[in-house]
Amino acid sequence: MQQPQDAINADELEQAPEITILFEDDDVVVIHKPAGLLVHRSYLARRERFFAMQMTRDKVGCHVFPVHRLDRPTSGVLLFAKSAEMANVLCEQFASKVVEKQYLAIVRGNVLQGDLLDYPLKQEFDELGDKHVDPNKAAQEAQTSYQPLLNCEIPYSSGRYPTSRFALVQLTPHTGRKHQLRRHMAHLRHPIIGDTTHGDGKQNRFFREHFGINRLWLIAKKLSFNHPRTGERVSVETELEAEWLTLFSAFGWDESIDNSPSQLIC
Repeated sequence: MQQPQDAINADELEQAPEITILFEDDDVVVIHKPAGLLVHRSYLARRERFFAMQMTRDKVGCHVFPVHRLDRPTSGVLLFAKSAEMANVLCEQFASKVVEKQYLAIVRGNVLQGDLLDYPLKQEFDELGDKHVDPNKAAQEAQTSYQPLLNCEIPYSSGRYPTSRFALVQLTPHTGRKHQLRRHMAHLRHPIIGDTTHGDGKQNRFFREHFGINRLWLIAKKLSFNHPRTGERVSVETELEAEWLTLFSAFGWDESIDNSPSQLIC
């Protein structure tokens, strides 16, 4: 007997997120991962139906191997290898810091000067996956370069002040610690907007209510690596999602960016 319409499982109505192929050849594929999409299956998210690795596999028609990860709420450039051999080469590049990663973030407050933050981070543990790991393990080295691109002050209160200040910053991690960029910006008292773990709850709520957009304002904008077969340097850059441009317009940055984020200045 046919099920009534209201009895259809909600999962069946869930729409798959969109992934975009930015670069592909016989050995690698680079996609734009939307915010909210997991890279691969996880015991922490058993109810999830969509994963970047499986969606990429289906799109390119072959198995793909992850060589790095993006946090679920982070969008942007994500690299996969098409064979275990190429994956091993790329993993070695990440380990030896041959790969360069560049991010953009919206943070609380105005940032007037760039610098290199060298601030060790204690390892963050998951209650299930890391229950056998020593919680007293020493902090690991962690370095992030940050550079302000644009600042703004808008005439709306998001706390105790009558106005609110925000900045667009370029972030370049030189190490790969868990939540490194989010934790480093929080350490600088410029938390990334939308970060529910290390961020500012009042600012996050203000953004959700005032702009009607709920996300972590962090995007992996550019990735550079040596091609695992030819050795040729490959740089792949993604476009900002439409919601970023909506926010830029609200901040009065639309005329300044001239559709070329790489040319932004403070």
